[in-house]
Amino acid sequence: MVHAYDPRTGEPLGEPFPDATEAEVDAVVRAAEAAGRSWRALPAAERADVLDAVGDALAARVEDLWRSADAETALGEPRLRGEVARAAGQFKLFARVLRDGGYVGAVIDHADPSATPPRPDVRRMAQPLPGVVGVFSASNFPLAFSVAGGDTASALAAGCPVVVKAHPSHPRTSELSAEVIRSALPDAALLGLVHGMDAGRHLVQHPVVSAVGFTGSIPGGKAIQKLIAEREEPIPFYGELGSVNPVVVLPSALKGDVKALAAGYAASLSLGVGQFCTNPGLVFAPDDEGLREAVVEAVAQTTGGPMLSERIKDGFLDGLRRLSRLERIAEGAPGDGPWAATPQVFTTHLTAFAADLPGSAEECFGPASIVVTYDDPAELPAVLERMPGSLTATVHSTDPSEAAAVVETLRRKAGRLIWNGWPTGVAVNWAMHHGGPWPASTAPAHTSVGARAIDRWLVPVAYQDWPEELLPPELRDTNPLGIPRRVDGTLRV
Repeated sequence: MVHAYDPRTGEPLGEPFPDATEAEVDAVVRAAEAAGRSWRALPAAERADVLDAVGDALAARVEDLWRSADAETALGEPRLRGEVARAAGQFKLFARVLRDGGYVGAVIDHADPSATPPRPDVRRMAQPLPGVVGVFSASNFPLAFSVAGGDTASALAAGCPVVVKAHPSHPRTSELSAEVIRSALPDAALLGLVHGMDAGRHLVQHPVVSAVGFTGSIPGGKAIQKLIAEREEPIPFYGELGSVNPVVVLPSALKGDVKALAAGYAASLSLGVGQFCTNPGLVFAPDDEGLREAVVEAVAQTTGGPMLSERIKDGFLDGLRRLSRLERIAEGAPGDGPWAATPQVFTTHLTAFAADLPGSAEECFGPASIVVTYDDPAELPAVLERMPGSLTATVHSTDPSEAAAVVETLRRKAGRLIWNGWPTGVAVNWAMHHGGPWPASTAPAHTSVGARAIDRWLVPVAYQDWPEELLPPELRDTNPLGIPRRVDGTLRV
């Protein structure tokens, strides 16, 4: 049974949800597959209208959604209202992606009989994966990375039906989100929902499931990879796992407003009780007493809060025990409740940090971070090169030339590079890349946020010497949809 709990008290909420049996998972997946046949056949413009309607439906139920999510996560009204808006916005973004048409990557190379050897007429575009997309909800975003999240929105946009394995930390919100989304779909079976750990295993190994999206821990991601490897037919796995998101403060940054720098760090560290995949887990900074004092002061003004689940709280405490060998230099106010966490900052020198790699760069999920002090910025690239992959990497500097060597290293280590900012907060737009080298993700060429997230659920197909009337509209010479295409090597918009 899957039971919701109130993170503020640790007490159970309402009635539990039964774990889905293998037979029940099979029924949900096969119903989604059947519904998907008509969904794939819909013109992209019609799918776009449906996605817009889903976005409107989510926005219209904001009161119900944020209250349900707050009861199960304690993330608060402002944060969760923003999450509903983000979830709705993701569906509307993919409606725009579909209407634009460029996502299919249409290419036409006309026949050239005079070439040696003669070249046939070849046309290529992307089409939806067959079968069903399996999605695992995230713990820390009960709306924007869960049932109503980007994996669901992008997969539906691609033309794929979806079955979501609900996260046990917010099962009621998962059910409500599915209800709202289904109300705008032409067939409710296009979005399936199952509960329970065994249900996740059955979903991953179901023969009709053709790809899996996951946001969670490294152990969880590895477990899914193992299940996929056991399948008779392996499938793509798009997992977002762990990330320490290094921040490099270069000497020139200390010539500015150091207190503002420290305040930005403390705010990013403690946002959402540190339960963000883009939390700044490591800060490399000069050994400067003024910066140290500013960090101590800024972190002291932060307040902790309940973590999302008892398991996450226990994991955070394990991480703190690992960090206890370092010097703790700053601490916020403790949060309330049995699952509360307190923001904390530790420090060590670059030499000691490097000697303990890779263990010293292990993520501690929650409001904890390490300030790694250095004497000479020239020592940084060699250490950063040994770091694991991250979703983000940040540089604080007022001198671009000073940052050149560090940036050259960091651009190979992260999917998003930030200049004089902080990593928490991921814009949902056309340009965003939310991924990175292992263990940030299992597929660094792909993103789980932004317009290009749709690429994960598409496969290219080429048509050679095909009759015009049998070609998809996107590949016909007349271009009836008016989409951007590359024709005989020239991009035509």
